[in-house]
Amino acid sequence: MAGSDVTSIQEARALLDTGKISATELAQGYLDRIKEKDGTIHAYLEVFDDVMKQAKDADKRLASGEKGAFLGIPLAIKDNILIQGRTASAASRMLENYTATYDSTAAAKLKESGAVLLGRTNMDEFAMGSSTETSAFGATKNPHDTERVPGGSSGGSAAAVAGDMALAALGSDTGGSIRQPAALCGVVGLKPTYGSVSRHGLMAMGSSLDVIGPLTRTVADAETLFSAVRGHDRMDATSVPDDRERITRKAKYTVGVPRAFLEKGVDKDLLEEFERGLDTLTAHGVHVQDIKLSTIEHALATYYIIMPAEVSANLARFDGVRYGLHVDGRDRKDDYRESRGAGFGREVRRRILLGTYVLSSGYYDAYYGKAMQARDRIRRDVRTAFESVDAIAMPTTPAPAFKIGEKTSDPLSMYLEDIFTVSANIIGIPALSVPYGTVTRDSKELPVGFQLLAPELGEETLFTLGKKLTAEG
Repeated sequence: MAGSDVTSIQEARALLDTGKISATELAQGYLDRIKEKDGTIHAYLEVFDDVMKQAKDADKRLASGEKGAFLGIPLAIKDNILIQGRTASAASRMLENYTATYDSTAAAKLKESGAVLLGRTNMDEFAMGSSTETSAFGATKNPHDTERVPGGSSGGSAAAVAGDMALAALGSDTGGSIRQPAALCGVVGLKPTYGSVSRHGLMAMGSSLDVIGPLTRTVADAETLFSAVRGHDRMDATSVPDDRERITRKAKYTVGVPRAFLEKGVDKDLLEEFERGLDTLTAHGVHVQDIKLSTIEHALATYYIIMPAEVSANLARFDGVRYGLHVDGRDRKDDYRESRGAGFGREVRRRILLGTYVLSSGYYDAYYGKAMQARDRIRRDVRTAFESVDAIAMPTTPAPAFKIGEKTSDPLSMYLEDIFTVSANIIGIPALSVPYGTVTRDSKELPVGFQLLAPELGEETLFTLGKKLTAEG
């Protein structure tokens, strides 16, 4: 069996444990597929030169009788998650030559488990974008239609999994950056509860919003990968303690649908697929009811004040002096101006400027202060909804994948891609996007996503309901 014929982590695990395939054969299959396809897709910024060595080491561990969920499993990792000794550029000229000096906690856990790390995937620069077009090293293309975007900012990870160039991948989600590309590429994407996966070694974009999560082919694989990287970490002050009680599986579920919110510009055929998904849940014994979320329509505006403010603070460290790109200017002040102007792309500069503005004297209370108040209102509104439902359902995106270049000159149109995803990040709850159905554009069948949101630490609810939607359980 060729390595690239494997369809899930669970299948690969069974084949590896029974000796029907070796880790080296599995890894070689994916390297062959990357060589065949990635010249067109551009999911990877770098394929690691020691992949086969990692695989051989995994085979030795397997031969010794060692077991493990990820021993010998080939995975890809987004370029903003540090791997010691490897370039970590966040797809930016600013960090083009930066080498990570330590492992992120997530990468360290995967290394310890014996996973085979294939390479680092393309992304929107510093995770700022919804299409992977802001990468300083060129856009990634959607494997379903190479004239279209894969979504972003974790577009490279999503395209690698969808294009059969990785068995699974890690991405990061600040406002939908795992779920949106998962939906556009037809794979599963999980945004975990904030703090469930350590942010240690994840390049900060929005510190109160960022979270690492999996992109996989099946819900079961997302559950397995989440289990491998989750857990308390003393290196992350926001990490959730392991003794926090998690929501466990129930016999009966109720799912709420904020129908008034779904009227905000969702494509008609995509909404039809969403309704079909609700019918599937109902057929599996899930009770579906309408709910009212009066403040959620303000989530996008709230997010696009809080996020740039945190971006402005987090990216201040890239000044051309301590590390990163340096360009000589006429004086010290000009050094900063030239270095940041050359190192950051247009979208990154836009968000830094916006964030600096909303944090400036005279505007802080009017913008950032009110956004934080709105955040609290949205959190209370959603928590109230969870008193009567176990999960909330909505489409992942308002439309399928759009064409490359279609929205680059219209930032507001691009930001609207996040309308259904940002609320989960604002209030820190988990959310899952699963592929459900397709819609036709230009004679191409494009995948769309069905999104589920659950209360804090309610990942088990998402996995259970997601498996019902994907016929896994």
